[in-house]
Amino acid sequence: MTQAFDIVIAGAGMVGAALATGLGREGFNVAMVDRAPAPEFDPQAAPDIRVSALSAGSERYLQSLGAWDHILAMRATPYRRLGVWDEAPHPLRDLLPRTANQVEFAADGLDATHLGHIVENTVTQKGLWLAAEAESSVTILAGNGITDITQNSESATVTLEDGQQLTAALVIGADGAQSRVRDMAGIGITKDQYSQQAMIISVRYQGPVQDITWQGFYPSGPRAFLPLHSAGPEHPGESHGSLVWYDSPAEIARLKNLSNEALLAEIQKSFPKELPSLTHIEECGSFPLARQHAKHYSAGRVVLTGDAAHTINPLAGQGVNLGFQDAQCLQGMLKEARRSGDDLASTHWLGLYEQQRRPANRRMMLAMDLFYHLFSNTIPPLHLARNLGLTAARALPFARNKVARYAMGLDDQPPALLREITSRLPVPNWL
Repeated sequence: MTQAFDIVIAGAGMVGAALATGLGREGFNVAMVDRAPAPEFDPQAAPDIRVSALSAGSERYLQSLGAWDHILAMRATPYRRLGVWDEAPHPLRDLLPRTANQVEFAADGLDATHLGHIVENTVTQKGLWLAAEAESSVTILAGNGITDITQNSESATVTLEDGQQLTAALVIGADGAQSRVRDMAGIGITKDQYSQQAMIISVRYQGPVQDITWQGFYPSGPRAFLPLHSAGPEHPGESHGSLVWYDSPAEIARLKNLSNEALLAEIQKSFPKELPSLTHIEECGSFPLARQHAKHYSAGRVVLTGDAAHTINPLAGQGVNLGFQDAQCLQGMLKEARRSGDDLASTHWLGLYEQQRRPANRRMMLAMDLFYHLFSNTIPPLHLARNLGLTAARALPFARNKVARYAMGLDDQPPALLREITSRLPVPNWL
């Protein structure tokens, strides 16, 4: 059996579900396909180990899709402060005040009520699925993967694992970093593996829910704290949190082999002193760090978005926020293509999408890499440079806050200084 749609979206994760909802609201007839079943949410369960720091800009987008209220009805934790601390040892460290190597951004200094929300990925995805299900022009085909895509001058035909075929003017690959759609379209990638891995640790800690998320930078890599919700009456006086520990593969393997009791002790010893007292480890996981960028964002009747198009260093949790920005841009281009009576796979509109998103994604990739290499080492000149940078950030709050407002999605355009810096950096071949 063959079903006809305007658009087929491969991937029903956060970005794919957002696009399905947004395009459905614009009146497009959309099919959203994913091998995985519908996401589930259990309010009594421990938090999902995968969490994201959703920026204020992403929050506005989710509100426009009708998903944000669903998310808040489940659980989301606002954060009002963001800390960045240099924890690398140096001879004068004990003689300097703690604030000499620390910068903190606060919402009230940015004319905002909060900087963003820490949300479990399954909660964001569930909220978006609920919004998509409310759109009569969106068809969700869960538990069914894509095995083939063929294209001609009129349409693309998508074949599913159960033999169904879907035709559409456009296929959107939102199926993640290992995108099969990207491979089927013959779009290559440039990829670079970092020398580190990241360990994610879901924990409970003593005390109320904190309103700050922070990263302490060590020569071996950053260590981060993200606050989550209260642990509830089952664990009075405790709250949930998420930790991220970047380190060498060998060190991450060692940490994963520790008992929970030994790991708790290791964390309390190795993280900045601002880490609250931990009481319990819920779950651990790890993943390698890599950045990659598609050589093209589209090929014929296939276009890529989110992690299928680019993955970046997860240092500041910008991956999903960039994906949502892709989705907003692509949705706008497709709306204009239809209004103009053009083919949805028009090279003009898909080209404009890439012209807008590739430089923005590249700018963030360069900024995260610059930040990563500047802080994750003990080279004396770079150590001096980063401490001078932190000192300047404290001394120049206006410039600091302009950068912060852009990073948090409060401003649409980066400040001129950041544009100038990233424009002068050499562009690696992976971009």
